[in-house]
Amino acid sequence: MTKPNLFKYFKTSPEIIRLAVMYYVRFPLSFRQVEDILHERGIDICHETIRFWVGRFGATFASEIRKKRAEHHSNWQWHLDEVFVKIKGERFYLWRAVDHEGEVLECYVSKKRDKRAAKKSLIKTMRKHGSPHVITTDKLPSYRAAFRDLGVADRQLCGGRTNNRCENSHLPFRRRERAMQRFRSYRHLQMFTSVHSQIYNHFNHQRHLENRQTFKAKRETALSAWLQICA
Repeated sequence: MTKPNLFKYFKTSPEIIRLAVMYYVRFPLSFRQVEDILHERGIDICHETIRFWVGRFGATFASEIRKKRAEHHSNWQWHLDEVFVKIKGERFYLWRAVDHEGEVLECYVSKKRDKRAAKKSLIKTMRKHGSPHVITTDKLPSYRAAFRDLGVADRQLCGGRTNNRCENSHLPFRRRERAMQRFRSYRHLQMFTSVHSQIYNHFNHQRHLENRQTFKAKRETALSAWLQICA
């Protein structure tokens, strides 16, 4: 059975749509800045059209990346951390699970930072990615209570700078948040973080650990794979 053509009723080529979505999600750019970049390349597209494309295709592209990378993450060591996000003056918490290579495994948004939220975030991650050998967290008591209920308290590691891997993974999200001038709603935050994390994983090559030639080869491979998504 053939898959339905997602671009069937669109006059713009799929390559341009994928390029516009990649620019907006991967880099901290606004819709109007993406419009200007495409205009310099001879592509006349309104910023509202780019907004529509991101909403229409962003989740689909992220889902395809997730399927292709399903077996490429590591269960040796996970890093869990939470970061607060303000939406219309109300504080929410974004829980993130990252493996030891910096790949974002899962994102979960909650209104509280208690045991129930920590437990739900970990269960959601473990259902999709299995069980890790070591779980690194900060000293938030909610983690210890949640791990005790799930029977993985002996795998917790905390203290010092052991969780810097997850702390650093928040930086691309914070840059993206400032460019978007914060989020409009709880649902918008959850939807965007799931899309952003998968596209970030796809183009994250740890360039500080590789030589120039290896990095360039991986970058070309990632870009070629992106252009083939949903082709």
